[in-house]
Amino acid sequence: MNEFSRSESLIGTDNLNKIKNSKVLVIGLGGVGSSAVETLVRSGVENIILVDYDKVDITNINRQLIALHSTIDEYKTDVFEKRIKDINPNCNVVKINKRIDNSNIDEIFNYDLDYIIDACDTVETKKLLIKISHDKNINLISCMGTAKKLDPTKLYITDIRKTSYDKLAKVLRKWVIDEKINYKVMVVSSSEEVIKTDDNILASMSFVPNTAGILCAKYVIDKILGED
Repeated sequence: MNEFSRSESLIGTDNLNKIKNSKVLVIGLGGVGSSAVETLVRSGVENIILVDYDKVDITNINRQLIALHSTIDEYKTDVFEKRIKDINPNCNVVKINKRIDNSNIDEIFNYDLDYIIDACDTVETKKLLIKISHDKNINLISCMGTAKKLDPTKLYITDIRKTSYDKLAKVLRKWVIDEKINYKVMVVSSSEEVIKTDDNILASMSFVPNTAGILCAKYVIDKILGED
């Protein structure tokens, strides 16, 4: 018996090896990205690239897996590398501690990527990821807005054109139409209406962002196993 015996019993040795050999990049290690990474690693992925420029902040503790009082002010990529190695010492981890934009986005495509999970919160970066991933034939799943929402059962995986009640998705949906993009842009989105608060904080709890991250990881695993 080993750490993946129960997974192997469920999906078979060949499928587990497919997962182990896939290379996945996750950009953004917040509530969504941290749960996506955790799920990928516990599913058996052994080649993962972590992209995030930020350090753990005390306000992250309510929803981000790597956010603890003991990890405050540490780079998220560093904290996650330690956690990943503790889960699976065989996992190859690459860390990119940078804010990704038009000036440096080519760097993340220097790796022989199979899949990308976009859990960043910058619209322009999301647009770049959509276009470049398609051009390079890399499978991408992009997470839409999860702030000010509480119902994880309203999350779903769909093409960007079929989203609703999501301000971030609305911006990208318009861009996709304006740019006349004719291929599917797969996203995790929520049909829940935004909850109004008395301040401008992007309020959230663990339910929605963490579930969204798990769904992003599920999409990737399904693709690896050929379960479209």
